[in-house]
Amino acid sequence: MSHNPQHKKALSALDITLYTISAILLVDQIALSAAVGASAIFWWLVVLVLFFIPNTLVTAELGTRYPEQGGIYAWIRDAFGTRWGARITWLYWINIALWMPAVFIMFGAIFSALYWPQLSLWGQIGIGLALCWLTAAINCLPLRLSKWIPNLGTPLKFLVILTLGIGGLWYGLQHGFANDLSLAHSLERLDEGLAYIPVIVYGCLGVELISAESGAIRNPHRNIPRAMLVAGLLTAACYIFGTLGVLAAVPAERIDTVDIIAVSLRELFASAAFGETLALSVGGAALLTFFSTMVTWTLGGNCAMAEAGAAREMPAAFAKKHPQHGAPVGAALLTSALSSSILLLYGIMAGTAEELFWNLFSFSAIIFLMPYVGMHLAYLKLRRRDAPRAGCFRVPGTWLHRVLACNCILILGMAIALFFWVPGEPLDWYILGQVGTGVLATLLLGEYLVRLGEKARKASETADPSRVGAGGTMGCTQGALPGAESRRMP
Repeated sequence: MSHNPQHKKALSALDITLYTISAILLVDQIALSAAVGASAIFWWLVVLVLFFIPNTLVTAELGTRYPEQGGIYAWIRDAFGTRWGARITWLYWINIALWMPAVFIMFGAIFSALYWPQLSLWGQIGIGLALCWLTAAINCLPLRLSKWIPNLGTPLKFLVILTLGIGGLWYGLQHGFANDLSLAHSLERLDEGLAYIPVIVYGCLGVELISAESGAIRNPHRNIPRAMLVAGLLTAACYIFGTLGVLAAVPAERIDTVDIIAVSLRELFASAAFGETLALSVGGAALLTFFSTMVTWTLGGNCAMAEAGAAREMPAAFAKKHPQHGAPVGAALLTSALSSSILLLYGIMAGTAEELFWNLFSFSAIIFLMPYVGMHLAYLKLRRRDAPRAGCFRVPGTWLHRVLACNCILILGMAIALFFWVPGEPLDWYILGQVGTGVLATLLLGEYLVRLGEKARKASETADPSRVGAGGTMGCTQGALPGAESRRMP
């Protein structure tokens, strides 16, 4: 990613810390974490030590050792070639298209629980469809207008999480805690949280996003690892604090993943003056954060895919941009079309909103986790191949980096496996068939599009030899955004 030289050192350590927090802090992660039950806090601490810190150290070395590269896409491309870089572009973009239906079905369920209790599953899906196309419309606006959605969403995230955390702890102190949150109790029931380890691993990813802007960072070799660590720990603290508040107020047996935020707010404020109004207001703010999150990630993901289309790494349909302001119109319309199709398909196949949510979430999360396996494999190859750079952050020793990277690969692989099967329970062939078939079809479709892009690029180079070696960037004519090269896009 190139930068205007006069702006090359525009970002301070505080800037990039806030940038990273705004991109990776997601309110819906609170609901997912609370679904783990009383052992959620214990599992958060375990995953932080065994996965988050090793993953951050590896990512910090990549981000400072290759500051000009532009993030995970280019690290994998430089380690394994252009074709693998194109595959990563596909996985990041398709993850957003798969993730958006899951977020919007949660939106519909919380909206129903708060404002319209009689709303059917298909009514919730209808809301999701409308939001998909509203997201596409915002993606087609000039960035000076569309950027206000994510900008306003970030402070609302802190408001909702602080409300859940403070309100839940206050409720627990006043009325007694709804769940036993002691360490001893958690250790007795470790098996309860095993199925949800992938959810917590999922919530620890995304710290690499700032690497896309490393050329604009002051002292990147020092500030990138610090920002990653601080942002990650603050985000994890918010997740743990919000989860603690939910578990303090709502008994584990009453936790339903898709509408737990609505249940928690009503539980917290039921006895307070104007409690219902307060619950509805904070709940509305939570819904706005869901929408702002999807606008943020689609703005970045569609921009990246548009550039991949322009570079002939993907079909030309993705490259279509608005003629005046350069918005990624083609990618935006394709994203929402695919998300809408998935909502309709899974609405037919799933029986409840929670089942629909988990199928969609599992589907997208597996796709999301795969590039991180590739990132750690690329790290091992690049570390072995390239000489160290003076002044860059480096995992010390000759073997520790291998242990950390292999440990992360193992945990990511385990997280993917646990989306399909929970130890101690029989294999659910129905879920395996739904999610597994979807993942396989996604990978095969991506491979077809990558080869199609290669064929078009070779034809273009044959017709115009001056284009040989010309490639696109992962930037966008509209400007860089948090998440421009990634998902999470939990």
